[in-house]
Amino acid sequence: MVNIIWLIMLICGIITAAVKGNIEQVTESALKAAELGIEVAIQLMGVMSLWMGIMHIAEKAGLIQALAKISGPLVRKLFPSLRTDSPAFGPIIMNLCANILGLGNAATPFGLKAMQELQKENPHPDTASPAMITFLALNTSCLTLIPASIIAVRMKAGSENPTEIIGTTIFATGCAMVAAVIFDYLFRKRNKL
Repeated sequence: MVNIIWLIMLICGIITAAVKGNIEQVTESALKAAELGIEVAIQLMGVMSLWMGIMHIAEKAGLIQALAKISGPLVRKLFPSLRTDSPAFGPIIMNLCANILGLGNAATPFGLKAMQELQKENPHPDTASPAMITFLALNTSCLTLIPASIIAVRMKAGSENPTEIIGTTIFATGCAMVAAVIFDYLFRKRNKL
């Protein structure tokens, strides 16, 4: 469906430019946008590589296991249906840490691993388990303390103060995460009844 919407928007833009006699601007803009896309992607690769490396070092040094022990009681309260020794807790915590640091791309592999582990414990493989639903709600609405990817994009775009979004990002993502946790709890409680 999204592909159809994009196709319609592209066709409408090209037709409008052709009718107004500005078709060369469409070509020029498309080429500039492609060039900018490559530049931003290369810059983001550097930022992502840095943070992925830091996360990998933290994992190898045992920092993630220590973080898992510290945050374990809270995470277990959020996932009451999981066993206390569930192998899903590690990837869940790694995913949340990456999201908190604003590294959505780095969080994706951990999210996939968490879902695989959660599926192994799912008593009904054709339906998402409560733990899977809770994880999805947390993953999509996670608190972000350092929006590293957005800061990198703002730096590339020439922002005078690329970090000025940190306060509003913390507030907005904090509200989103609190709402997700509350609604997940309420829906889970309602479904038990």
